[in-house]
Amino acid sequence: MARYEVVREIGNLCSRNQMRDVFFSEVETDDPEAYVRGLLAGDGVTLETTPGAGGSLDIRVSSRGMFQKFLFTPLGE
Repeated sequence: MARYEVVREIGNLCSRNQMRDVFFSEVETDDPEAYVRGLLAGDGVTLETTPGAGGSLDIRVSSRGMFQKFLFTPLGE
């Protein structure tokens, strides 16, 4: 199973607030998209995945009008 460092950004919808909530974690998964879908289960979830350098993945999520971004970066053994 692959290990990733995950940076999760949650956009703040409050007016006049440009800040985002940012969380860092390490996860083990063979399917980052399935991992994200498991976190955000429900109707109206759309994902857009963009591969990056070194095997990283940028997954942008829209769910019920809220925007989130997940950056998966592989961790070496």
